Amino acid sequence: MRISQANRILVIGCPGSGKTTLSKKIAKILDLPIIHLDAFYHKPNWKEPKKHQWNKVLQDLLKRKLWVMDGNYAESFNLRFLRADAIIYLDYSSLRCCYRVLKRIIKYNGAKRSDMASGCVETFDISFLKFVFMFNNINRANTYSMLEKQKHIKPIKILKSDREVNFFLSELRANFVP
Repeated sequence: MRISQANRILVIGCPGSGKTTLSKKIAKILDLPIIHLDAFYHKPNWKEPKKHQWNKVLQDLLKRKLWVMDGNYAESFNLRFLRADAIIYLDYSSLRCCYRVLKRIIKYNGAKRSDMASGCVETFDISFLKFVFMFNNINRANTYSMLEKQKHIKPIKILKSDREVNFFLSELRANFVP
């Protein structure tokens, strides 16, 4: 199976890597509904759900037959990797992701982004910026290990630059047959 034939595509990567932007473009090209996990996870004012509540929401989302799903939540990778037909990992540098997060904060400061839950407005948060900066150091090796286990089961695409993303999108457009 090629990614252009997938019904359920998972997009993961560091905050600021472009998961939402890429997911929107994939969803438009393949005419698939999009699921931004952040919009389902967070409650107003960035409150986090109880674990059992989140697991229920996630199970319901995964039951859907068609989706492009963006978001990390690595503790649920096992469930989401099993259900996805294809996985795309945006492996951008930490500095690039921090730059993009800062740009996003400036652009949306005080406003809610389209991929976020109601009541969650963009603000400068130094602890989140530190999280973004450390994200790859903490998560990259485990993500690659989990993707390695999936590579013979389903298409896996690792993209490390905007140029690779643009090339991937042009291939996707060329290979998609409605």
